[in-house]
Amino acid sequence: MVRLPTLPALRRRVDRWAGSAPALDVVAALSAFALMLLDVPGLARADNSLTGVTATLVLAAGAASLVLRRRAPWLPYLVALALMGWLHEVTLVQFALYSIGRFRGRRAAVAATLLYTGVAYAYFQLPGWPARHGDTLSDFLSLVVPIGVLAAGVGIAAHRHDLVSALEVQRREAAARQAVQEERIQVGRDVHDLVGRELTVLAVRAEVLAVRARGEAHRKDFEELADTARRAHLMLNETLVRRADRDGATRGLEGLADLAAESERMGSPVDLDVAEEVKALSPLRQTAVHRVVQECLTNAAKHAPGLPVRVGIGVEGPDLWIEVRNPLPKTPPDRAPVSTGTGLVSMDERVATMGGTFTAGEKDGAYVVRATLPSGLPR
Repeated sequence: MVRLPTLPALRRRVDRWAGSAPALDVVAALSAFALMLLDVPGLARADNSLTGVTATLVLAAGAASLVLRRRAPWLPYLVALALMGWLHEVTLVQFALYSIGRFRGRRAAVAATLLYTGVAYAYFQLPGWPARHGDTLSDFLSLVVPIGVLAAGVGIAAHRHDLVSALEVQRREAAARQAVQEERIQVGRDVHDLVGRELTVLAVRAEVLAVRARGEAHRKDFEELADTARRAHLMLNETLVRRADRDGATRGLEGLADLAAESERMGSPVDLDVAEEVKALSPLRQTAVHRVVQECLTNAAKHAPGLPVRVGIGVEGPDLWIEVRNPLPKTPPDRAPVSTGTGLVSMDERVATMGGTFTAGEKDGAYVVRATLPSGLPR
């Protein structure tokens, strides 16, 4: 049994199609056809072989070629040249030249405009085009040439705008990838600093126990344990880049108060609510908490200056949750904030690396960032 899509599903499909490139091509074809319909009465009178109905069908077929203007922009262009010679119709030429400029660039648009001008001038020498043979050259230049030059020029400008937009998208994607890479490096350094210290302690304690167990049966086992810890620490050093001496380790929960004080100095008061059980988190998870809160407070200062920020951190079941909420400003900041747009990507990467989830967006008149990750605490 074939199941028909529900009304909401159909609506979503229509919405997706309405914003797609094929939909825009259909709109362009319908727009050209609507403009050419205004010429139907004159075309029927000027050409005895056409009636109002047949002229409408011919123009509809010509306008339909615009549906292929992205894949084959030369097709509507050639159709437009044919209609220009047969029916003296120049409306489709404007859409065709714009499409060539938009989707094939400046060189193709210039060549198409020159060819159009040449073909139009040849038509102009024929009796009856556009009105009668013998019209002055100035009439031709004032009618035909501006149509082609303007349409092609607008298409070239749109093509350049598309290129700039595409480069901007690529730049943002590259910045996002770079942010993810930097965050992964930072996570690796945090693992090095925190786990490496524990391995060092393990090696030292194993050596002490080996000395204490001198002459006993387990001495060799303690020595092997110390060697294993040293080898693990060595591999950790070789795998991860050690942080430079001038760079301090990322702070944990003890640094949240400083972040809140800094945010308040910038004009955004912070309500910091940290559950007692959070203090038992491992250093690595405390670092993740600090990193998420730091980025959220920075974003709040940029995009909602002067508004209060509420930071909540707690443990619910096996999960640690972090929620940062600030009201949305009624008016945007006087100056657009300087932002690369990669902070959220970095936080998402940090949380995902630890097996958690991350969401950010508007909710109930506020901007809410929420991260959830395994707490690692005994249940």
